[in-house]
Amino acid sequence: MEIVDHPREMQEVALAWRQQHQTISFVPTMGYFHEGHLSLMRYGRKQGDRLVVSLFVNPTQFGPGEDLDRYPRDPERDAALAREVGVDVLYTPTAAQMYPEGYQTYVTVEEVSRGLCGATRPGHFRGVATVVLKLFNQVLPHLAVFGEKDYQQLAVIKRMVSDLDMPVEVVGRPIVREADGLAMSSRNTYLNPKERRAALGLFKALTWAKDAAASGENQADKIVPEVIQTIKSAPHTRLDYAVLVDPDTLQSVDTVQGSARLAVAAWVGDTRLIDNMLLEVP
Repeated sequence: MEIVDHPREMQEVALAWRQQHQTISFVPTMGYFHEGHLSLMRYGRKQGDRLVVSLFVNPTQFGPGEDLDRYPRDPERDAALAREVGVDVLYTPTAAQMYPEGYQTYVTVEEVSRGLCGATRPGHFRGVATVVLKLFNQVLPHLAVFGEKDYQQLAVIKRMVSDLDMPVEVVGRPIVREADGLAMSSRNTYLNPKERRAALGLFKALTWAKDAAASGENQADKIVPEVIQTIKSAPHTRLDYAVLVDPDTLQSVDTVQGSARLAVAAWVGDTRLIDNMLLEVP
């Protein structure tokens, strides 16, 4: 595995691969790898001739008072795990390389970024779209793999790729969960034991909603209040949002027409967690 840390060098490597007619799979990450990240890498490894994984904690997607400075980092461990999976290049640019002095160009994906996390983290998805576009230009992938836990992020990237006619296939992969159901996240390391148990309230609420839909309940005004109550009843927890949305547009819906995505976010202690689940009515 090669470690590349400069945008121009990464681009030169990718261009050489493309000239050899090799397909490039790409997994963008902020590091501190867990099984969720590794599952994306394994998928990408199977799909392409070459696999690039980026490791970059992107400052432009963090707002004032958020956890940029304390976001968990362990680059040596990450490199070892990436090597085990069979990554060809671990791409590790710095903030100064990605946003040099005088930088002033940003990407805004309008409608799909407004609600859910976009409502409570203004500017977050502008930072996400901008850095992903830059990474696509540097890595030149044929295929980019994202996890469905950050479902709104996935929708934003798909919209950007479609709107800007980018020659990249964007694939979302299923959420990887701990044995007890908690969605894997680098931020789970912030939770103390009591908060870790309380965090299961999100999965409990989503599972109940999925079962209710499978049993024929398709009304948002019956599903969402129960989800809200379940999350609020967990100790150390305060709700950010619980919304039933169209899987493609992320607009809120009143009924489950075949399928809908239930998205939730909550603070458990001082840690903000997100999760989601596809609801399907037979």
